Amino acid sequence: MLKIAVIIGSTRPARVGESVAKWVFDLANQRGGAQFELIDLKDYNLPLLDEAIPPSMGQYEKEHTKRWAQKISEFDAFLFVTPEYNHGPSAALKNALDFIYEEWNNKVAGFVGYGSAGGTRSVEQLRLICAELQMATVRSQVALSLMRDFENFTKFKPQSFHEKKLHEVIDQLIMWGMAFQSIRGTAEEEDFQQDSTSNSQESTIQQ
Repeated sequence: MLKIAVIIGSTRPARVGESVAKWVFDLANQRGGAQFELIDLKDYNLPLLDEAIPPSMGQYEKEHTKRWAQKISEFDAFLFVTPEYNHGPSAALKNALDFIYEEWNNKVAGFVGYGSAGGTRSVEQLRLICAELQMATVRSQVALSLMRDFENFTKFKPQSFHEKKLHEVIDQLIMWGMAFQSIRGTAEEEDFQQDSTSNSQESTIQQ
């Protein structure tokens, strides 16, 4: 079954992102078609990127990086719950994306944004970042307003129409996620065939 991670994109004390992510996770779990898991960046305590070798090389040295890479590798798609800080995503989320590379490749991402402008500017930046990480992003997104969807800017009380939009995002994630499973399977098969050919050629040369 397709595995989708709901990622809390803020680590700030007194964040509202956790309540938003739990709303997303609870609604997602009420439906079929995929297995969902809630991922909190705070649980991984990633420092500012401290790997000497570029992540695209896949030669992770730090244990915290290996732990993060292992967790992300388990999923087929991601639903990022992102705040908007100064027209962009949180530093913690950007850092977590930058830490690894291959584990994001050929997968699918969707977004639930929140902020004074519904987190839309944060999501626009994340779409560009995901493209560089070889992730496809679905068109639909949820945009939650701090003024209209939070009581006193802190207590999460989403307007009812957001639920329909969230299901649209999840529908697209599942559809695209299944398609990209096939893409990754084909790529892995090609890599295996290339490795087999290379090993065969090396064996012939040695003989």
